[in-house]
Amino acid sequence: ARMRWQEHIVSTPDTLHGAPRFRATRIPVSLVLEHLAAGVTVEELHRQYPTLPSEAVPAALAYAAELARERIVRIPA
Repeated sequence: ARMRWQEHIVSTPDTLHGAPRFRATRIPVSLVLEHLAAGVTVEELHRQYPTLPSEAVPAALAYAAELARERIVRIPA
């Protein structure tokens, strides 16, 4: 079944200036994606951010995949 990231990621103007974050936390989705891109393991993420929900990584990846499908970013040749 497809991960429904909308159940785990929220954006409210009064928290983190509206940046997408994980529900019931102040942890931005971008932070998790940046760490994963840098090679940080899921286990390390959970050690570093103990309030990070277990669904955070799959939700962040599903969110990023949807953004990549919806938005075309020019990549120089």
